[in-house]
Amino acid sequence: MLSDKDRIFTNLYGFEPWTLDAARKRGDWDGTRELLAKGSDWIISEVKESGLRGRGGAGFPTGLKWSFMPKNSDRPSYLVVNADEGEPGTCKDRDMMRHDPHKLIEGCLLAGFAINAVAAYIYIRGEFVQEAKVLEAAIQEAYDAGLIGKNACGSGYDFDIYVHRGAGAYICGEETALIESLEGKKGQPRLKPPFPANVGVWGCPTTVNNVESIAVVPTILRRGASWFAGLGRPNNTGTKVFCISGHVNNPCNVEEEMGIPLKELIEKHAGGVRGGWDNLLAVIPGGSSVPVIPKSVCDTVLMDFDSLKEEKSGLGTAAVIVMDKSTDIVRAIARLSAFYKHESCGQCTPCREGTGWMWRVMERMVEGRAQKEEIDVLLDVTKQVEGHTICALGDAAAWPIQGLIRHFRPEIEKRIDAYQASHAVAAE
Repeated sequence: MLSDKDRIFTNLYGFEPWTLDAARKRGDWDGTRELLAKGSDWIISEVKESGLRGRGGAGFPTGLKWSFMPKNSDRPSYLVVNADEGEPGTCKDRDMMRHDPHKLIEGCLLAGFAINAVAAYIYIRGEFVQEAKVLEAAIQEAYDAGLIGKNACGSGYDFDIYVHRGAGAYICGEETALIESLEGKKGQPRLKPPFPANVGVWGCPTTVNNVESIAVVPTILRRGASWFAGLGRPNNTGTKVFCISGHVNNPCNVEEEMGIPLKELIEKHAGGVRGGWDNLLAVIPGGSSVPVIPKSVCDTVLMDFDSLKEEKSGLGTAAVIVMDKSTDIVRAIARLSAFYKHESCGQCTPCREGTGWMWRVMERMVEGRAQKEEIDVLLDVTKQVEGHTICALGDAAAWPIQGLIRHFRPEIEKRIDAYQASHAVAAE
């Protein structure tokens, strides 16, 4: 388990005020000017050496992403923070902004300096009304204290931060759709290339990072890359905030070391599975878009990018959705299919047509009103959708169904048998 001294988000539960004075007592904004004085190359190098991978779901190395930004551009550069957090089961960024906003603001300054950005835009989910108010108040505190704005922290660097509220579209969690929305257009993903590092918001070089990816940067720089790299496992370093929900005794957000066993995470922090570990049916380990894993995998799997990938699932946003044996697993996945059908932007034919088709078939599977051969047809269609769309929403719609068929095919077949048997009797 992670020791208290290694925790980054020390006010995740809001036991202390979010204000600047309280944040400074917790160590925020300590020596920020000295960190800036070490230069942008040093900051990027430290983040690279720390092994920090994007905490929004993709897990791409953060420092490497920053290094893609052009060094000498005739256009201004921007940092965009993805605070849209629309993934079902995910609620970590919300608590960070509500209770520890100055970690994010200081992170914006340091990341912005590293990529030579003139400003940061924090694109926050529209439903996060109170969080946006707290964030805006904290930003004003930082301006009033001279920490951001003109000559930020007395460093000679000018940097502004703006909060932009979204309007409730899940698709705007995709970085290029977010950029489109930020520009005032319909939130639809862009074809890549060009990538945002070259042509981002308003046609300018842009880096888009998740809230957690940015908020951990000041602590990494203060404590050193080797400290962060020393936590977790190789290529899966540092701490991670996990969102544990569903059939547990104590649903919670908790910061833990990457690579913690899933069973330990649930039993030590979430009070265990309702009815005991043996009552566990399955877990969605990384938010609704990653494939479900059964109890047999949950017994031993580690919670990091590579371990879950080996099990044909993913860490994603680290939203752990626990389901006990009372769960109708087929109906649960059908409900996710309905979500992705609803949230598809409709731009790509495989996603626009495929998500609706998959949902309708899943609804029949729930009732057993299908043929067993259709299970393979459904699986085949998920493969046709996966990897054939501009953004990853098509993958997100396909993977839960693939996980269901991989691990719970007998349950689907049992329903089909029961339905056919009941209707055969009725026909007689």
